[in-house]
Amino acid sequence: MLLKKDKAILILQDGTFFEGYSFGYAGEASGEVVFNTSMAGYQEILTDPSYKGQIVTMTYPMIGNYGVNLEDVESAAPQVEGFIVKEYSRVYSNYRAQESLGDYLKRFKIPGIEGIDTRALVRHLRDKGAKPGILSTSDLDLKRLKKRVKELPSMEGQDLVREVTCDKAYSWKEGTYSVAKGVANPAPKDLARKKVIAYDFGIKKNILRHLVDVGCDVKVVPANTPAEAVLAEKPDGVFLSNGPGDPAAVTYAIENARKLIGKQPIFGICLGHQILGLALGAKTYKLKFGHRGGNQPVKNLKSGQVEITAQNHGFAIEPKSLSKVGQLTHMHLNDNTISGFTREEDGVMAVQYHPEASPGPHDSLYLFQQFRDMMDQKN
Repeated sequence: MLLKKDKAILILQDGTFFEGYSFGYAGEASGEVVFNTSMAGYQEILTDPSYKGQIVTMTYPMIGNYGVNLEDVESAAPQVEGFIVKEYSRVYSNYRAQESLGDYLKRFKIPGIEGIDTRALVRHLRDKGAKPGILSTSDLDLKRLKKRVKELPSMEGQDLVREVTCDKAYSWKEGTYSVAKGVANPAPKDLARKKVIAYDFGIKKNILRHLVDVGCDVKVVPANTPAEAVLAEKPDGVFLSNGPGDPAAVTYAIENARKLIGKQPIFGICLGHQILGLALGAKTYKLKFGHRGGNQPVKNLKSGQVEITAQNHGFAIEPKSLSKVGQLTHMHLNDNTISGFTREEDGVMAVQYHPEASPGPHDSLYLFQQFRDMMDQKN
């Protein structure tokens, strides 16, 4: 017996549209349409706050086959505006699964579309660039949708950090998750503890877990926390997290980072990397379609080794502007964009990618220990 499927439509700001079928929540979403090249890890992708304001397309053709569980989330709820897949698997099988992907999206009111040619969509986004779009299961009138989609704003100039940061400070104690034990590992007791203040611009849980693993007592603070308040805590180090939107629009974070540079070791990931660059005087620009997926090649210019990394960003630091304020340490091998830099004299290190993975490879976990080593040397 064939299941009845309700129609859905995806339309981009340039008028390109794709017709498919609804799954998840029946409704409408708008945002920048982007794509992720990971083969698995859709649950971590959905809950990554860096995707706020975006509709995510998965390039892997079948999504949903292992369901959803409560452990593999990177924030309290899905952060994407909408979800696009070639084929949604209504049948799921995994010993940890607690509900279907469709039910999960429905519970959090995230609309999805399946049955479209995601290869054609991704090729269009690669050729023409990421674009605002509307995913709708309710309004299927093309003429009306074309008019409405033209009114959507660009990602440039948007401060989305305010929508995903925590309301108040909190402490984080859990280390990395163990599937065998079914619980998060406790913080190692044989390491001298280092106090780290982590700015939440949209922080992923697995970043916090890895900081704990290298012996950090972590306090997470809202994105607009004044630098003076952070310094008053006398931390051994400061961490600037990933997050969504245009880094240049997060002016309060840039100003606070500027005040913190040189005071204690600072480690920035993704948006935190961009904010550190801006605080030092570099410039950022919007990439044509960004880097999103768990298979991005990065060369460590110090060691000469190539790391396969997890990435999720649509902006990058402009190379000429960085050369005046910091030292390039990592380069993306697909397009030679900046993937990491340091400013050794001020104890600053930053990478454009996600060493904590979730999802993705673990080639870059050494960066957390490198941050720990910086704190040991300074303090």
